[in-house]
Amino acid sequence: MQFLPLILLVVVFYFLLIRPQMKRNKEHRNMIASLSVGDEVVTGGGVAGRISNLGEHFVSVEIAEGVVTKVQKQSIASVLPKGTLKES
Repeated sequence: MQFLPLILLVVVFYFLLIRPQMKRNKEHRNMIASLSVGDEVVTGGGVAGRISNLGEHFVSVEIAEGVVTKVQKQSIASVLPKGTLKES
């Protein structure tokens, strides 16, 4: 009976902290796996661009016409809907 509060605390931590974080990680892994050339993405640093080349660990992102930067796949924060980035 003395361990009941400790067990209850572990269960609460699991459902409020651990489980949602595991779900976000799984969604991020699925998003990274589904990247393709031409997708419009935002990096963790806030740089938006279009994927021009995919590698195993790195992605080339064109952030302006003729300006290509290479970032790690894991640093891609989100994929934008097509047509979000307008060409100037």
